[in-house]
Amino acid sequence: MSESIEKLLQDSAETHIKCMSQLALIEDIVLEITEAFRRGKKLFLFGNGGSAAQAQHLAAEFVNRMLLNRKALPAIALNTDTSIITCISNDLDYRYIFSRQIEALGAAEDVAWGLSTSGNSANVLLALAAARQMGIKTIGFTGAKGKRMASVVDYCFMAPNTNTPRIQEVHLSVGHIICELVESTLFS
Repeated sequence: MSESIEKLLQDSAETHIKCMSQLALIEDIVLEITEAFRRGKKLFLFGNGGSAAQAQHLAAEFVNRMLLNRKALPAIALNTDTSIITCISNDLDYRYIFSRQIEALGAAEDVAWGLSTSGNSANVLLALAAARQMGIKTIGFTGAKGKRMASVVDYCFMAPNTNTPRIQEVHLSVGHIICELVESTLFS
């Protein structure tokens, strides 16, 4: 079992190291979110399953704090309101659970950040497309095969792995880095 643990940790570490090829992209994402907050705009985060949990986690880091005691930042996880999600799913279709919320709450120059390990989640892609049509900047987080998502966003971070757990680990790590850098840029 020790060999299996070592192999999994090694794969995770190598995947993280490969992310260094996307440093400029991560910096661009930090700057986009920072400028949106400076202009009094909102950040919307959303995803399904584990990506939903990560969207909720990252929204909490922006609203409350990452490392600094500071003013709250307007970040909203769109996958947390069960009444809205079940209403849209029942009355329309599950594919629209995020796009309808973007339509209702979003405004030009806000930022929409969708997470999908596959890059193929219909509800995430529809929300990102709706956001772009409204003049909302779009960020996608996906895995190595997420080229479909890459074609519909302004910024696409692709975790360099095809294994869902490794993708999610990198998404959380890079998400934390973004939160920390946005916070330090705005408040230090």
